[in-house]
Amino acid sequence: MPKYIGAIDQGTTSTRFLIFDESGNLVTSHQLEFEQIYPRPGWIEHDPYDLLDSAIRCADEAVRKFGMMGHDIADLKAVGICNQRETTLIWDRKTGEPFYNAIVWGDTRTNNLVKELADKQRDFDVQEVCGLPIHNYFSAVKVKWLMDRVPKVMQAVEKKRAMFGTVDTWLIWNLTGGIQGGKHITDVTNASRTMFMNLKSRKWDQRLLDFFGVPSHMLPTIVSSAENYGNMQWGPLEGVPIMGCLGDQQAALVGQKCFEVGEAKNTYGTGAFLLMNVGEAPVLSKSGLLSTIAYQFGTDGPCSYALEGSISVAGAAVKWLRDNLELIKTSDEIDGLAAKVKSTGGVFFVTAFSGLFSPYWRDDARGTLVGLTQYTNKFHIARATLEAVCFSTRAIIEAMKRDGDVPLKMLKADGGMSNSDQCMQIQADVLGIPVIRPGMRDTTALGAAYAAGYAAGIWKSIDDIKKVDREDIFYPKWKEEERERKYKQWEDAVQRSFGWTDVYRPADHI
Repeated sequence: MPKYIGAIDQGTTSTRFLIFDESGNLVTSHQLEFEQIYPRPGWIEHDPYDLLDSAIRCADEAVRKFGMMGHDIADLKAVGICNQRETTLIWDRKTGEPFYNAIVWGDTRTNNLVKELADKQRDFDVQEVCGLPIHNYFSAVKVKWLMDRVPKVMQAVEKKRAMFGTVDTWLIWNLTGGIQGGKHITDVTNASRTMFMNLKSRKWDQRLLDFFGVPSHMLPTIVSSAENYGNMQWGPLEGVPIMGCLGDQQAALVGQKCFEVGEAKNTYGTGAFLLMNVGEAPVLSKSGLLSTIAYQFGTDGPCSYALEGSISVAGAAVKWLRDNLELIKTSDEIDGLAAKVKSTGGVFFVTAFSGLFSPYWRDDARGTLVGLTQYTNKFHIARATLEAVCFSTRAIIEAMKRDGDVPLKMLKADGGMSNSDQCMQIQADVLGIPVIRPGMRDTTALGAAYAAGYAAGIWKSIDDIKKVDREDIFYPKWKEEERERKYKQWEDAVQRSFGWTDVYRPADHI
């Protein structure tokens, strides 16, 4: 009898439900977009019910398609969840009602708070404990902002009625019953993005909680990435266990089967996120990278750690060419445009539209296009845009080499921008190593399915998951001298992008 696994993929702009078979093949799926809320410049929010409702509706529709294909819903053995990380919610323990919209990971309202916390950090090194720098990217500062600026949140905290969670927690709590016994949990990968968790012990750290002024009673229980969290209580999937959970980028690492030390993947989406497996002991970065958890399969299973580098603008730069400069009509046209020229003609683009993430962490950087001449045309700019993402990726890998002392022999690629052959070839040229693009592009959802299937016994071991997949391989073509010269020029362009704005702007009280 065939066995199938479902996966909820809750992203920043849309939610999907996908159903995979035992070989990791996609059987069917459904996707829904939801509204992005921008109350003020730099503020990004989601309606918590949009996140939940879209997950339920996508599951219902995917299951309907599954049945119409002649499959039996009883053969769907488990559901996994992958989610946008860091996005923060606080809701009422008794009513289940959110106190405020979800504050999204890319929201910058906490810039001033970050500066205050950084100034407060004297004898206690936050990053030494949790692996993360004090930055508005992570959940802790969002929680503190909500407690400081939204009176009903602080009132609920004082009454011990406030429940905190990232998106995985919100979904699992509601899908397993909500106020009727829902499980208030988060997996280790999502917990590692809050700034509340001790990276070594994988437990909430009281020193971190005291530093941010957050009580432990509002936090979820930390669990592994693959175990039985409870049964679905909604619709046609009622009774099906939720058995896998990973933050989206860790899910892609698992979906790309990066189970060995030194294996790395880069997800090229709106931004880009590069994770490298560093083994069963955390590596604390000294080079501007994030130390995080890769995955833990089972309560008693070993925990694998990762180094992560984040690029704030990747596919968003192509969208900028399309929507703002109108150089292309669709994002897919970037390949053809970039292929019209063999080089950028000396043009370098630093896509720091809202600052730079790893390894620089410069909020004062802004987008910079240098090397323009009368010879420059739209083809050069298109190619420079692709090169910008690839050079940013190399900067992260260079930092990983310094931190982990692990040579990278190949890079696995996924995400929408990986569909660009030009981009993948440029990436191989910039790195000087092969770039591998899997045949199955839905690696994020596939990773969540792998975790759930592992817990359900569909795959008995990591080795069972390591199956051959059709793949495209891009080999480097640039000579070493050209590679190093261009990277040095791009690094010079990065330096020119710094200092263009006042970093810290006070956020008004609500």
